Amino acid sequence: MAEGVIELNGATYNDAVKSGVVLVDFWAPWCGPCKMQTPILEKVAAAVGGKAVIAKVNVDETPELAAKYGIRSIPTLILLKDGENKQQFVGLQQQAALVSAIEAAQ
Repeated sequence: MAEGVIELNGATYNDAVKSGVVLVDFWAPWCGPCKMQTPILEKVAAAVGGKAVIAKVNVDETPELAAKYGIRSIPTLILLKDGENKQQFVGLQQQAALVSAIEAAQ
């Protein structure tokens, strides 16, 4: 997994997002823009340090989580605070926009 980025699945997701700020990237290995998003997420993780958890969910392996959020296209990134959906991004996102959203959610 990418540096500073954790992989979540159906068993680990709820515990990981229930408290604090978590940015979750819903992705799939066959998705080109998803592959481009990963190095950006590594930079975001380095920039925010302990302020937020940066995580990825493979929609092919965990379709129930994608369905829960109504995800229709990937990458989709969801910013959660204490388990509540604060902001959603669809498509490739740049580091500055993600870092700003995380800082605003603090």
